[in-house]
Order: sequence, then C-alpha cells, then structure tokens
Amino acid sequence: MLEFSSLNKTWILDVDGTLVKHNGYKIDGYDTLLDGVKDFFEQLPLNDKVILLTARKEEFLPALKDFLKKNNIRYDYLLTDMPMGERILVNDRKPSGLDMAFAINKDRDKNLNIAYKINKEL
Repeated sequence: MLEFSSLNKTWILDVDGTLVKHNGYKIDGYDTLLDGVKDFFEQLPLNDKVILLTARKEEFLPALKDFLKKNNIRYDYLLTDMPMGERILVNDRKPSGLDMAFAINKDRDKNLNIAYKINKEL
C-alpha cells in the first residue's frame, strides 16, 4: 500500500490499457471502462488534479471526452498524441525527505487497483 502525505496531489494517468480496454475504440469501435476505474475516481479528493495522457490522435478526442463524461471520469487536462514509449516523471524531494513522485506500472487491461492511504503526519 502506498502512503501519501495530506498535500493535494497531481494524478497522471494513461488512458488506453489503464482506464479503458487498450485499443478498444479501434477493435470494438467503442471504449470499455476497466474494472476498478470508477471506484478509483470516486475516491480521488476533489482538490487533486487529474491529467490524462493518450497516444490517440486528436481526431479521436471528442469521442473520448464524451465517453469519459458519460462515465463520470473527471480530469483537468487531457493530452493527446503522446509518444508510445516510456513516460518518465522527474520531480524533486522536499527538504523534509518527502518523495514527490511515484510511478505505478499495472498490467495492461487489468483492474485499476491502486491502494493508498493518507498519512497526515508526513
């Protein structure tokens, strides 16, 4: 289980294979939300920011936005045309020693199960 401070967070999430079935919009002609995604988003504090990333071309953006809205998946930014390679996050560590970046790799098209707790003492 991940342990986070009580500070507001920025969540950066890939779309295909993480939130929805990978390439479902191409294979099936529509997106399919993966298990655990709605529960995950319902638990996110409203003051946290959500950034979604996808390699999809911008022409697919309106349909994706409609799908996310219908499924109550909130986001603050949605970035398209991202490279298909690794996504690398670099951030500083607070002088207190608090790590300010985490990376989670999940198996493609599997349940989004990110267990975390907020530690107000950090």
